[in-house]
Amino acid sequence: MSRKASISLSILAAVLLMASALYYLPYYVSKPGMAKELEPIIEVEGGYEEEGSFMLTTVRMGRANIYSYIIAKMSKYQELYPVEDIRAENESDEEYNIRQLHMMDNSKTVAIEVAYKKAGIPVEYNYKGVYVLRIMEGMPAEGKLMPGDLVFEVDGNEFESSDDFIAYISSKKPGDIVQLAYKRNGKTNNVEVPLKALDDGSERPVVGIQLVDDKEIDVDPDVTVHSEEIGGPSAGLMFSLEIYNQLIEEDLTKGYEIAGTGTMSSDGTVGRIGGIQQKVVAADKAGAEIFFAPFEKGAKGSNYEEAMIAAKDIKTKMKIVPVDTFEEAVSYLENLNKKSS
Repeated sequence: MSRKASISLSILAAVLLMASALYYLPYYVSKPGMAKELEPIIEVEGGYEEEGSFMLTTVRMGRANIYSYIIAKMSKYQELYPVEDIRAENESDEEYNIRQLHMMDNSKTVAIEVAYKKAGIPVEYNYKGVYVLRIMEGMPAEGKLMPGDLVFEVDGNEFESSDDFIAYISSKKPGDIVQLAYKRNGKTNNVEVPLKALDDGSERPVVGIQLVDDKEIDVDPDVTVHSEEIGGPSAGLMFSLEIYNQLIEEDLTKGYEIAGTGTMSSDGTVGRIGGIQQKVVAADKAGAEIFFAPFEKGAKGSNYEEAMIAAKDIKTKMKIVPVDTFEEAVSYLENLNKKSS
């Protein structure tokens, strides 16, 4: 083979390699992420310090190309998920990311509420409006609103909940025009939107957005949570524990490195999350000594059961602790002996 032909083949191979790396398959791949200490992320004004630490755990999630697909197939703690299991139908990358970040924001808000109530400190909410998660294709809001917009007035009227907003829109007729005031990137805008009948036989007029309430919690002392690059709701339990620990004089860490995962409801219930085994791996690598896992009331295939399988497989010395509620996690820590020096 001539030198020229050899160079041409090398260039072609490089181009094909780059092209295949940029071609995404209809799968997401997830792998163990990190265990991140929460004290630098969460700051309660005048809060108490701790000897040990609470850590949130994450998984790394991204679209699979041919190479990451093959690696995931060969790796024990990498998982493949069809796109439809991760993203809603017709949901764009932007809408998916905004949904994840909103779930994180909601997780932080609920964690603050649970922790402050447990500490006996009053909690109040300030309603801000409705947060746009998605724009329905072919509906009036398309091209007028964007995911991430905050709608706070309709026809010059403020509203107290998403139910109030929906009720007002439902009182109109298809073809009626409503004026929405919204905030985008800190700037206030107004837009007129003609209502359209929902295509489900009900003839109900809609704007064509998927929305959720956007509320701001008001507490004293103030608390700041820096989690801009982390999405999803799974850090709720660990957020709650870190915030509560800064509010009270007793140090619940007792000098231990404590990781865990689980969603948090306003009643203190700890909920199931995805990627529990990958989070166990991440926590073990970070040197965690205790790991809280959702028990799901002992259900078969619970997060706790999955976590125990992974813990045994990687031969970790980390103790896996099952919890159904925030109270159970606090009680476990209160009864924990202080770590010896």
